[in-house]
Order: sequence, then C-alpha cells, then structure tokens
Amino acid sequence: MKDIQKKVKLFCENNQLNSPVEHRVLDTMSELGEVAKEILKMSNYGDHPIQYNDNLKVELGDLFYSIITIANVFDLDLEEALNEVLQKYEQRIRKGSPSSDNN
Repeated sequence: MKDIQKKVKLFCENNQLNSPVEHRVLDTMSELGEVAKEILKMSNYGDHPIQYNDNLKVELGDLFYSIITIANVFDLDLEEALNEVLQKYEQRIRKGSPSSDNN
C-alpha cells in the first residue's frame, strides 16, 4: 500500500494537483456517489439483479484515488489504518457482531 500511496503522491506533485484537503474530501464524497449510481444502474434501479458493468471499476478507482490523496495530506499509512480497522472488527465479531453497536 505504501507504494501505491507514493505513486499517487508523485502523480499529484508532478501534475500540480495540490487541492486543499477540504476539496479532496468533497471530491471523495462525489466519487462515492458515482459508485452508488453505477450500482443502481447495474440493477436498473432495483428492477433486476445486479449485473456487473466495467464503469464500476472506473468509479471505484476514482474513489480509491481520492481516499489516498486524503491520507497523503496527513501522511497516514493506509495499510496500518486498514490493519487497525480489521482488528477492531475482529474484536466486535468475538463479542457477537461486527456492528458499531458492539463496542
């Protein structure tokens, strides 16, 4: 994951993509909305079972990029963050449920 974060950081630096973090968060929310829209479209808005469409891959890539740019602003290691989250979920599951109600 560190290599991916470094790749995105260099891409942003080389292309003068240095938006304020607030803009990056808004962009991330927009990209998440586009992921949701693609999933809705894949099921014809719930009229039939979901059928995969390559547009989802592109939208998830956009979302992933946006999340990485936020982490890079704060110099956060996303692999470390993911490992911490997995440990949190393991503890919740041992208590009976992965939901946040089980803290």
